[in-house]
Amino acid sequence: MSSGRSNERASESAPLYAGVKQMILDRIHSGEWPPKHRVPSENELVAELGVSKMTANRALRELASEGELIRIQGVGSFVAERKGTSALFEVRNIADEIAERGHIHLASVVFVREEAASPAVADALDLPIGSKVFHSLIVHSENDVPVQIEDRHVNPAAAPSYLEQDFTAITPNAYLTREAPLSGSEHIVEAVMPEPWQCKLLVILRNEPCLTIHRRTWSSKQVVSFARLVYPGNRYRLETRSGKATEE
Repeated sequence: MSSGRSNERASESAPLYAGVKQMILDRIHSGEWPPKHRVPSENELVAELGVSKMTANRALRELASEGELIRIQGVGSFVAERKGTSALFEVRNIADEIAERGHIHLASVVFVREEAASPAVADALDLPIGSKVFHSLIVHSENDVPVQIEDRHVNPAAAPSYLEQDFTAITPNAYLTREAPLSGSEHIVEAVMPEPWQCKLLVILRNEPCLTIHRRTWSSKQVVSFARLVYPGNRYRLETRSGKATEE
């Protein structure tokens, strides 16, 4: 790529930022820059390639939105690993999903506490407004990269010892499955823009879209928990499969 800001007058069919993107992709796909490798910053690309900061920013921004890079605010841009996957309509333990990929799961507990049920939470748990409920907020990471916020409310009648658990050692999913075996579930999925506090916990930019699963689970006829699971869109993929292919 030739240097000099005069080259900013690239044709519409081959804008300069596309060349910067391709240069980065070539190094990723060749293996020169493996997963987790820190790629040059905007300023470093400007100095190395002679492009404008706007061009460098767009190239990095688009590669992040396409899932090729992970941008961590205040730290830098890194080559993304293959996206983790989560079964969309199965109630699985995220620690098991991560372990199956040969990666390391880590849970950071923000809080676990008792509180009065808001109208929305009371409706979700089929309890009177103001009833005592348990509330936990946990961030799950895969190889030290945050991939899910688990914001969960639990019916104390279904899991009376919930507050006493060490959720860095056992996930709420594993504990609740043991205490109140699953008999049914409900899922609502939506694409959302993250709240500022969610950006901080997931270490993502404010304009990075997320996927949210609203999940209710039952044991027998009792609602056990209501969870909001937030995934960064550029780090995780939700998938489902129904039935099996048959041979002709």
